[in-house]
Amino acid sequence: MSTDAIVLLKNDHKTVEKLFKQFEKAGEDAYDEKRRIADSIIEELTVHAYIEEEIFYPAAREAVPETKDHVLESVEEHHVVVWMLSELIGMDPKDETFDAKVTVLTENVRHHVEEEEDEWFPEVRSAMGRKQLQELGQRMIDARPKAPKNPLELKSAKA
Repeated sequence: MSTDAIVLLKNDHKTVEKLFKQFEKAGEDAYDEKRRIADSIIEELTVHAYIEEEIFYPAAREAVPETKDHVLESVEEHHVVVWMLSELIGMDPKDETFDAKVTVLTENVRHHVEEEEDEWFPEVRSAMGRKQLQELGQRMIDARPKAPKNPLELKSAKA
């Protein structure tokens, strides 16, 4: 398995995208399935945001100072996402706003992923190089178990 930091983040993005598609395909009355998928989305995005905020973003900003604005914007996008995640935690999937909230969350995350992958991951990759990205990726893997379960415990929740 690759420990390249950007590969790891892109794999997380793919995992979450699969969950979004599962949610979109779930039947209108598939409440238990939607709850299970939403819980998986919450967990995946909370861990992902944690490793980005704690490890990847600071390293990217140091390696490529020009990415400062991208990093700051990404943290603000995380802020919006983590509050939506926190609202979904205890929400009944039969609530009339549940599907709408997941749809808006999906749109926000897809936009965020597109910006990261298309606009600034390539800059970070060329600045850091393979060895540094692998070391960073290993730090990210090691940090996963320390990630909070509650999205409101992330730095971006307070940003």
